[in-house]
Amino acid sequence: MADDFLKSTGLPEELWETIAKEAQIIVVRTEKRRWGKFVTIVEGFDKSVDGKKVAKDLKQKLACGGTFKKGRVELQGNHLKNTKKVLIGLGFPKGSIEVK
Repeated sequence: MADDFLKSTGLPEELWETIAKEAQIIVVRTEKRRWGKFVTIVEGFDKSVDGKKVAKDLKQKLACGGTFKKGRVELQGNHLKNTKKVLIGLGFPKGSIEVK
């Protein structure tokens, strides 16, 4: 639905992703999995943001493994301290990222 609105505005496609990123409310948290391993969860993406690209960029910048599934990014390890900085570098506004 947001994509339809953006298309009707007449704005160039390059700006669509920037506008979509500003509308996101991103939540970053950790979960403890089996055998005491931590997983960092980044969620709150809607369909207007390419989650696979965000996951790829996060994995590359944080030097870890991970995946994008069910609308959220799962990173191997505890990356709470650095994830917000990387997301800001990817163009997400500082005020829309909540670290729990």
